[in-house]
Amino acid sequence: MTTYGSFPGTRPRRLRTTPAMRRMVAETRLHPADLILPAFVREGVSEPVPIEAMPGVVQHTRDSLKKAAAEAVAAGVSGIMLFGVPEESRKDAVGTPGTDPDGILQVALRDVRAEVGDDLLVMSDLCLDETTDHGHCGVLDEQGRVDNDATLERYAEMAQVQADAGAHIVGPSGMMDGQIGVVRDALDQIGREDVAILAYTAKYASAFYGPFREAVGSSLKGDRKTYQQDPANVRESMRELALDLEEGADLVMVKPAGPYLDILARVADSVDVPVVAYQISGEYSMIEAAAEKGWIDRDRAILEALTGIKRAGARNILTYWATEVAQRLGAAQWVRRAQ
Repeated sequence: MTTYGSFPGTRPRRLRTTPAMRRMVAETRLHPADLILPAFVREGVSEPVPIEAMPGVVQHTRDSLKKAAAEAVAAGVSGIMLFGVPEESRKDAVGTPGTDPDGILQVALRDVRAEVGDDLLVMSDLCLDETTDHGHCGVLDEQGRVDNDATLERYAEMAQVQADAGAHIVGPSGMMDGQIGVVRDALDQIGREDVAILAYTAKYASAFYGPFREAVGSSLKGDRKTYQQDPANVRESMRELALDLEEGADLVMVKPAGPYLDILARVADSVDVPVVAYQISGEYSMIEAAAEKGWIDRDRAILEALTGIKRAGARNILTYWATEVAQRLGAAQWVRRAQ
C-alpha cells in the first residue's frame, strides 16, 4: 500500500517533466530590466578597439558608444555603466582627466545622455584608477601608499563633474573609507540630491579582474590589497555595508559576483535597498574562452551563471552580456535551450 508523503507517492520529478512545466514552476526569472551594461570608451580612437582578453567586448569610440547605448535601450536593459580610458599622455599622479569637464568620461556621459535621455540609467565609474599614471584608485602619499583622505577630496570633485555631465547614478568604486558620505555631501552641495549613489560595498581584491585591466589600459604598479577587501572575510563586508548605508548609499554592490554568492546572499538578506552584483571581466572571459574551445555550451552557461547571481539575491546585475541576453530572453529558442 502506498504511503503518501514519501516515495513512491511523492515524486518531485513530476515538476520537471517538460520545458513548459519547468518554466511554470521556476523560482527565479531573469528580465532585461535586471541587467546593466558596463561599457568602455577610449579617447582618441576612430574605430572600436577589440579587447583581446574579453572576446566580443571593445573600447568604444564616442559614436559606437552612443550606438551601444541605443541598442541597450531597445533591448530593455536598465542601465549603462561608463568607464573612460584617457590617452596615456593625459594621465598623471592625481588623475586629472577624472575631474576635467572635457575628460573622456565626462564627454561620454554627455554623449550618452544626449542620445538616450532618461530612457536608460546612465551610470559613471567614480574612481581614479583609469586616470592615474600609477594605476591606483587614489592619490599616493610620499611613501607610495594610497592616501585615503586626500583621495576623498578628489572623489568629491569627480562626483560633481560627473553629475554635471549627466550621470543619473555615480558608482564610487575605490573602497576608500568614508567615500559614500563625502560623495553624498559633494552632490548635495551643488543641488544634485537627485543623483543616486551605487556603493561598491563589498569589492574584493580578486584575481578575476585581470581582463578589465586591459580594458581600461591600467597603469597599475603593485596591487590594491590595502583598500580592496580580503577574499577570506565575510564580517568585513557586513561592516562595510552598515557604514555605506549610514553614509547614504542608495544601492549597494557585491563585486565580483560568481565567486562571492555567499556574500551576495548575506547582503541581500540584510538590507532594504536594491542589491547589485557585478559579473566581472574574469567571469565573462572564462565562459567565453571555454565556449571557444568547445568545452561548454556558451548560451546555457551564460544564462546559468546569471540565474545563479539573481537567485543569490541580486536585484540587478552588471554583465558584459547585458544587451545580448536582454535581446534573447524573450526568444523561445533561448529559453528552450536553457531548459
